[in-house]
Parts: sequence; structure tokens; C-alpha cells
Amino acid sequence: MNGALTTPAESVSTLVARNISEFRAAVSESFVPLQVSTAGADQFRGVIRGAAVDEVHVNDIRATSHVVERTTELIARGDRSYFKVSLMLAGTGLLIQDDREAVLQPGDLAVYDTDRPYSLVFDQDFRTMVVMFPKHLISLPPDMIGQLTAVRISGQEGLGGMVVPYLTQLAGNLDELAGTTGARLAHSALDLDLVTTVFTRELGLDQVSADPHRALMQRIRSHIDRNLASTDLGPASIAAAHFISTRHLHGLFQEQGVTVSTWIRTRRLEQCRRDLLDPMLADRPVAAIAARWGFVDAAHFSRAFKTAFGVSPSEYRATH
Repeated sequence: MNGALTTPAESVSTLVARNISEFRAAVSESFVPLQVSTAGADQFRGVIRGAAVDEVHVNDIRATSHVVERTTELIARGDRSYFKVSLMLAGTGLLIQDDREAVLQPGDLAVYDTDRPYSLVFDQDFRTMVVMFPKHLISLPPDMIGQLTAVRISGQEGLGGMVVPYLTQLAGNLDELAGTTGARLAHSALDLDLVTTVFTRELGLDQVSADPHRALMQRIRSHIDRNLASTDLGPASIAAAHFISTRHLHGLFQEQGVTVSTWIRTRRLEQCRRDLLDPMLADRPVAAIAARWGFVDAAHFSRAFKTAFGVSPSEYRATH
């Protein structure tokens, strides 16, 4: 990467881009490959402060006017799927994805998907915070979140008004992400009580009386999360608990593009991953953590974990 970069181990990096080429290289390295252009190349300046904790990338970006594009050609080169949550802190921006446009003012949130083309247009000096994370960290099907891409979420009201101050504080205190508590702090920004809760509200999934079909799925997902530790958790027990047939249950999940078993396994693996990051559980054997979340076969758990996260549970714990 070009530019004036300082990257102490496991700490916040800062890049001061003195021209558009340096900035283009910086954003592509910090996020995913992107095209960046500007009409005011001679006057362009940009600063990116960022921290990568576990699989979560948090960046505070200040720059002059420019356009960012994620094209189909650039998407084809990648092999990882991410969501980005953007919080405007100063200035304005225009996000375009999935035939939708969102004009973002300070305090506004928006989500976008790196697997599909998008554009960001900044026509004046601005500051934004961007949190990028793998899709598996959000406990909602990607197709559902796809309904929210390029949709403005106000930080002035409702749950957005609760989440935005937290994220704003995170942007101003990136150094806190370094050290042993950094991973838990970063992931708390994506926990069910924060960003996921906002998505749930925006999708209307908490309005149980509005759509019986949607309400049933919400109850089923909650039931699964409450019973992940049970070795009896499976399609038959879930269907019986909700007085529906297993065929109906499989159909509900098929509509979301996932199988029941895959959803259960993904949720269990995510809980295990979080426990492996928890310093309070550092002395607990990996097999005990696996058993806590319903994996009775340690070898099977190790294989499933490595398939999902690229390393064994022990390696993951040692390197994080």
C-alpha cells in the first residue's frame, strides 16, 4: 500500500492519502477491490483509520469528493462475502444498490452487500464509519438483509437512535479495539442487541401480528437459538414444537435459501466461535465448548469449524 502508513501490531492503522491513487489502493486493501474516481484529482485528500479485529473491519474515513464503484468484474475476483454497514458522521453521501438509492445525512445508517454491484457518491468533504463483516456473523438470512440494501435507516429515531451513538463512540475510540478485549468489543457492535436488532425492526420481523407467516419464522428461529445446546434439536422436534409438519418446516427454510440443518449448524458454530474468543472461557477445553452448543462429536465439530472458518478451533483460539 502506498501513502503514509503506520501499522503497529494488533493496533489501529492510519493512512493519509495525498492523491487519488493512494486512496484507491488504501480502500481496496481495507475493504474489497473497488474503483475510485474523482473530478478534483489535484485537490484530493483522504484519511483512513482502521482496525481489523477477527473478521470484522472497522474504518473511519475522511475524504474530499469522489465516487466509489463495486463492479461485476471486481466482484468476480473475490471469494469472500461481506456486508458493510455505513454510518455518516459528516457531509452527505449517495448509496446505490439493487435499483435503490439512499441519500445519507449525518446520523444515517445504511447496509450494502459486496457480492452485488454498488456505487457511493460523495460530492463534498465527508466523514463516514464503515463496519465490514462476513455474512455469517448476522443471524438473519442474507436474502432478508438484501431487502435493506441502499435503504436509509435514520439514527434520529427508534432503534437507530440507540445504535448510532454506540457506533459513533466506536469510530472515535478505535484504539480500544486493540488488545484482548478488542474482538468482543467489535463483535458486540454486530450482536443481536444492536445492528441485527435494527435489521429485524426494519424488516418488520418483530411485528408478529402483521404477517403470520413471518411471525412463525421468527418464532422458529428464536426456538432454535434457545435450544442450540440440546442434542435433540432437529427438524422433527422443531416442527412438533410449532405444530406444523416437517415438510412445512423445510419449505419455510427453503424460501430463505437454506436448510434447517444448515441453519442450526451455522448458529451453533457461531456460538462456539464467540466462546473461543471469550477470555473468561480461555481455560475451558475446546471439546467442552463444542458440547455446550450441541456438538457431541469433537472430531465432527473440528471439521465443521474448519470448513466454516478456515482453521481448526484450537488454531482459531490461539491466533485471536
